[in-house]
Amino acid sequence: MIICANFKANKTRQETRAYMAVVESFVSANDISDTVIVFPPFTALDHDPRNVLIGVQNGYPVANGAFTGEIALEQLEEFGIKTILIGHSERRHIIGETQEQIAQKFQFFAEQGFVIVYCVGEPLEMREAGEDVMMTYIERQFEGIDLAYPDLIIAYEPVWAIGTGLTPSNQDIEALHHALRAKTSAPLLYGGSVKVENAGEIMALENVDGVLVGSAALSANDFCDMIAQAAELNTQKGE
Repeated sequence: MIICANFKANKTRQETRAYMAVVESFVSANDISDTVIVFPPFTALDHDPRNVLIGVQNGYPVANGAFTGEIALEQLEEFGIKTILIGHSERRHIIGETQEQIAQKFQFFAEQGFVIVYCVGEPLEMREAGEDVMMTYIERQFEGIDLAYPDLIIAYEPVWAIGTGLTPSNQDIEALHHALRAKTSAPLLYGGSVKVENAGEIMALENVDGVLVGSAALSANDFCDMIAQAAELNTQKGE
């Protein structure tokens, strides 16, 4: 299993340090074998991880240069960052990143050997337009993306479910992940209003290899609870 926490624009450097101390201790004390990744804000990248990966929520596809407000490879390398989130719906729909820009970013960081958590998902109007329209919309989010990239992780996040408390039915999640599995052998995560109460049942679904959690992971104890649920599922499966 792969369990990810995306802080978005939340937590200070001090708060992140306290959070990581709790999660690192939990992972160590419980011999967690799953992959645990935390995506803090840029200001809190200076954590020295022991058994939890630190990823970056965004990056500009250059080594350095005159790109005001961006963070580039040279700065990420200073912190030892080799994991990045690309294509998140908030980057697409709020910041306005195009598929062409996202694909360029993907290609650059793939060439640098980063682990890439690549996000896809549909807004509510696309889901309500029917399965064919929805799948065509999601298919377009793979334009320019190498689905055979060995360090690729795909996160399916229905846009309408992010931060709303709403989630697709388990049957809908399985159907979408089944369609994605036909395209790639990369691990498939589910994101979108994942919380302590539903994380375990979602991770137990076929073709769901983990979760990408937003606001519900801002509590270190809640995030540790989700990590524990993943470990319990491994035990049940005999892994």
